[in-house]
Parts: sequence; C-alpha cells; structure tokens
Amino acid sequence: MTAPDPVAFTLFGADIRWYGILIASGFILAIIISYMRAPKQGIESERVLDLALWIIPFSIIGARAYYVIFEWDMYRDNPFTVLAIRNGGLAIHGGILVGLLTGWLVCRHYKVPFLRMADLIFPEVALAQAIGRWGNFFNSEAHGGPTDLPWGILVDGQKVHPTFLYESIWCFFLFWFLIWMAKRKRFDGQIAFLYGMLYSVERGLVEQLRTDSLMIGPFKQAQVLSFFAFAGCLILYVWFSRRAKQRPAGEGKEKA
Repeated sequence: MTAPDPVAFTLFGADIRWYGILIASGFILAIIISYMRAPKQGIESERVLDLALWIIPFSIIGARAYYVIFEWDMYRDNPFTVLAIRNGGLAIHGGILVGLLTGWLVCRHYKVPFLRMADLIFPEVALAQAIGRWGNFFNSEAHGGPTDLPWGILVDGQKVHPTFLYESIWCFFLFWFLIWMAKRKRFDGQIAFLYGMLYSVERGLVEQLRTDSLMIGPFKQAQVLSFFAFAGCLILYVWFSRRAKQRPAGEGKEKA
C-alpha cells in the first residue's frame, strides 16, 4: 500500500492537505462528543466550548513548539518554515502538556473541577488521536523501519511498518475502553490517569519501531516521557484510589 496524494483539493490557489483536514476532524468530533457527555459527568456543556476555544489553539502551538525545539536544525536557516504546520511536524506530547496547563487555567477561571473535566475529555483526546494519526499516512511520515509484513506501506519504494496505524488502532480501542470505564469510575481523575498509563504503554512500544523519533541524547524522547508519564499516572491512580476507599459514601469529588 502506497500513501495517496497528501493534497485533498486546491481552494483559491492554496493546497488543502489531508493532514490538516484529519486533525481538524478529530478536534471537531472530540468537541461534539464531549459536549454531549458533559451533563452526565456533572459539567455544563457550555464549559466544553469555553475550554475548546482556548485549548485547541494552545495545544497546537505546544505540539509545534515541542517538535521544533527538538528538530531546530531543520528550521534554523529558515525560521519562517516553523509556521508551515500543514506539512506535518506536531508532537502529541507537547500538545498534551500545554493543553493540560491551559485546561487547568480555564477550569480554574470557570470554577470547574479540573480532574472531572480531564475525565470527560481524555476519551475524546484518544479518539482525536486515532483520527489525526492518519494524517501521518498521507504525509508519509511517522512510520517505522523496513518490514515484510503484509500490512506494511511503501515509503520511498521501501516497505515499512505503518506505526501511525498501530497507534490509531490502539487509540480507537482506548477511546471505547475509557468511555466504558467512565460509567464505572470511583473518583475524579481515574479516567485521565488511565489514559496517561495506557497511552504511554502503547507509545513506548511503538516508538521503538519508528525511524523519525525526536531524541534526548541517545534516548528517544517519547519513550523517556512515556516512562515518566506512566509512573506518575500510576502513582496518582493508586493514591486517589486509596483516598476514595477511605472516604464515606457521597464524598471524594474534587472541589472547584
């Protein structure tokens, strides 16, 4: 299988690429589902829209800045290419980190429990990732090394691991698992911590196959960050779980 043309269509002389279409589609679908689920999670639907207005642009900026920092040599001679996001080059970890900070500030402003909001949106984050990863396919990026497996894709005439596909499938099932768990959660933050652990496991494993990883010295930065994210979320999960068991029934909800 060979990646198709990265350009979906041309509008007023400008190429509209599949990469941007898929990322935008993921964001829109995530907002719609979060908006619909919000009341059952004890959050006003309008707060989802308030959050989206801030978190989407800042998470994109964070994802781009994170990528550019680790690949600065690519942009040093022509800094204006930093703005060419449609050509690819977004690091999900940067988007999540900046998105979390932005979300915390927005929730604090509107007096919405941050962990409860995180539980609401992280299943949809996984779904948006599942959709957005296909943008890497159209850009022929974020792939793995050579493989003889039947589902390999052709990039520059060589059959390689479709690591974008591995992550897309994982995130799709992660979305449904977190939605299922949301109906059974015992404390605020449980779904967010599960996302942090389960996505980190997948990213740490799949990153080993990739050939375009951002590096921290001799280490792949996504694997390093995934390790610490998994450990941190596991510790928080255990701690909040124990606190929930120690509280009387009716208590344990995070205060705004």
